[in-house]
Amino acid sequence: MTAADSAALHAAEGSTGPDATARAASPHTPPADEVITSWTVAREAGVSQSTVSRALRADPRVREQTRQRVEDAARRLGYVPNSLASSLASRSGRTVGVVVSDLTNPFFPSLLSPIHDELQLMGYRVVLFAERTDIPSGQDALNRLLDRSIDGVLVTTATLRSPLADTLRMRDLPLVLLNRYIDGLDVDRVISDNRGGAVAGARHLLELGHRRIGVVRGPSNTSTSRDRMAGLQEALHAEGVALDAALVREGSYSHQSGYQHTRDLLRLADPPTAILCGNDIVAFGAIDAARSLDVRVPQDVSILGFDDVPMASWEVFRLTTVSQPFEEMATVAARMLAERIDQHAQIGPGREQVFPATLVKRSTVGPPRS
Repeated sequence: MTAADSAALHAAEGSTGPDATARAASPHTPPADEVITSWTVAREAGVSQSTVSRALRADPRVREQTRQRVEDAARRLGYVPNSLASSLASRSGRTVGVVVSDLTNPFFPSLLSPIHDELQLMGYRVVLFAERTDIPSGQDALNRLLDRSIDGVLVTTATLRSPLADTLRMRDLPLVLLNRYIDGLDVDRVISDNRGGAVAGARHLLELGHRRIGVVRGPSNTSTSRDRMAGLQEALHAEGVALDAALVREGSYSHQSGYQHTRDLLRLADPPTAILCGNDIVAFGAIDAARSLDVRVPQDVSILGFDDVPMASWEVFRLTTVSQPFEEMATVAARMLAERIDQHAQIGPGREQVFPATLVKRSTVGPPRS
């Protein structure tokens, strides 16, 4: 039985044994009506909240002595890192909403797992909402969010003109944007260096000798697509290479978009020698389109993705791509949201954390044909 399970058992039985005595003797014993959170445990153990989360999930990076101190503090306080138990103990919903887009895109499930795990450790339930970025209003997701008792919201789908995040902010609901941002909106956000990542990818193509570079970008109303296009243009400009507007296509972040637009580009009289794709899913569609036309990758056309989802490393793809550490980004965003909910009065303006985006070389990019 783990320390968390033991704490849950004592909480359920209303234990009056040694753990209860130790809690009563603690110099930091909280008031009876205080909700016990990971922040309470962190204060008791004299460590950071992130250390509490790692210690209670047996992260090997936490020293044994520190882990034991955290577990002892959690046991004394009766802390239960479980959303249902915490809800019953606190008589509070302890619920956060997570807004995602297309769940068929492997990028979003890769975000959801660390978000769920981190928030559950901190005593929150997670309610999932789907918002279509190709629907301008996003009103359905907004109405469903406001109809429920939600303590905070983590949004992964924000568009540059979406009313969703802005309305939530106006209602003073704790909010964190993950993977995207909205210009001028003062909220917490966790993003990667999309522009810098695109610069690195484009420079790689240029160094190999590519000059006729095509683009199958994502929706222009997202910060990710805009910043990645800006990075491409920056790299091209530095080398004195013009971006041919006839080689640029805009679509959704989908396999279908990559497939259709790549077939279109490869049928041109003077097709591109390389295609920079808005994300990995678009790149998978581009690879399939090339194969459907008997165009070899990378011998006849190079294809570059963005994100580095787990499928990108599969032998069937071996996709050269720009990697963003989305699991770490998701974990940090979850912690930011918990901080904003639990310590709202102590946290000032919106915070930003930017993670590096790095080039991962595999098998879909090579020099252009002679």
